[in-house]
Amino acid sequence: MSSDSFANLCIFHIMDGLRDGLSHYSRSSRAALIYAVSPDDPLRIYDPQELLKEHEPKLKEYYLDSDKWRAGSTHDDNSRLIEVIRSKDLVLAGLITCSARSSSIFYQCWFTEQHPDMCSTGPTESWMEYAALLLSQDFATQNILRIDSSGHLLREYSTHAVRDYIVDQRNRIMGWDTQLRVYPILDAVLGISKTKEEGAWARGDLIFIEASELDSINYMAKFPENERPSLKNHKHVRKLLQSVESSSRTLVSDGKCVVGIAAVTPTNNSISAHFKGDWGLLYLGSTPVCSFGDAKFSSTNHKPNLVQLEEYLLEQDLNADTRHKLFQLVIQMITSANHRSHGCTLVLDFNDEPVQISGQTMEVPLDLCEPEMRGLARSLTKLDGAVHISKDLKLHGFACLLDGKAVSGENRARGARFNSALRFTAEHKNLIVIVVSSDKPVSLIQRGVELTALCEWKQLFACVSTPPTLEKWLEG
Repeated sequence: MSSDSFANLCIFHIMDGLRDGLSHYSRSSRAALIYAVSPDDPLRIYDPQELLKEHEPKLKEYYLDSDKWRAGSTHDDNSRLIEVIRSKDLVLAGLITCSARSSSIFYQCWFTEQHPDMCSTGPTESWMEYAALLLSQDFATQNILRIDSSGHLLREYSTHAVRDYIVDQRNRIMGWDTQLRVYPILDAVLGISKTKEEGAWARGDLIFIEASELDSINYMAKFPENERPSLKNHKHVRKLLQSVESSSRTLVSDGKCVVGIAAVTPTNNSISAHFKGDWGLLYLGSTPVCSFGDAKFSSTNHKPNLVQLEEYLLEQDLNADTRHKLFQLVIQMITSANHRSHGCTLVLDFNDEPVQISGQTMEVPLDLCEPEMRGLARSLTKLDGAVHISKDLKLHGFACLLDGKAVSGENRARGARFNSALRFTAEHKNLIVIVVSSDKPVSLIQRGVELTALCEWKQLFACVSTPPTLEKWLEG
């Protein structure tokens, strides 16, 4: 096999594993790579799914019009396996980047999407650093027998990415002097999150504190050292979480066992898990790192992605105060439905004269500017049917039936609530329908089209030819 063919296969397998792993950790994700094997080689780009389209001017400015990307290069230092580069000059909107140099690859820069609902980009950056390390190792070893193993490692890297990010951040804060082992903590968090107690999922907070800081905590209850519940006993810890559920109290752990119960404020190096039923959030200090659920970690913060709704509201003839109140009202109603684990449908009507919808009406529409009425509106979402809200923040009806003729975008896997919204919006202008499923996904629908639908990228099977130079790619 020629060296070019080997390099192409290395790049393909690593990118395929990175993209697949990130798509499971986050939403559907693309990846791209710009690289030069030696200092004299031209920069090449592998962007099979056009992630870097629309970023051509910035790439040309950074890579072709200047030598910024070469700054700090010490390619002759063969003692260095890999060096990660943090560049403030290469910041592309909506993308996460990771640049690196090594003795086997002079320069490589990885790119992927920064989704708007990410808790933190840190684990994804650690993931990309590992991809850069594996590519450097594969180029250095030239071992054809392990050419696809790097891709397999990257597919299953989510827990390791979370761990690597937490370890790196804690090392920056407090150095290497730590007794908290992160892998057992992550295993315990996932184990507890999938353990039910009397049919209920875990709720409450569990914080992990350095052993040297435990004596400074003012405990409400502290367990004798020889009777402290082991963190490995997920069932026991799950039972104890009932003592802190729906309160300001927290279970305190040293990473090995549960030490006691206290009302404790997270420190900048503490790790805490907030269990919220069938999902939860993992924090480093007061900063969210990732979420967890279904026995795996995820980047999502579980907040509804309402970017399209914000854009739609900006296009409407509304004053800033009304626009803000309407958006906050929608968030409150969606959050309420999610917390209660029931689905709902909201019809936001921007017609001067609200459309007539079959359902329960009232003599006088509810004024949703009043707090009591907003609480009532949130309760009305539990009833079958849609809630009808006009642009003047009035609730005109509930338990509304949305009907219409069949449309091409229907999806039988999404149920009657979703497909009815598609049919209804296809026949009515100046409104948008928000469908919240009982399992938390939120869909925005307008004119018979789901605005929040995910794009399915084409499947790639091989990198059969050498990627083009960046200069040629920019020329189109």
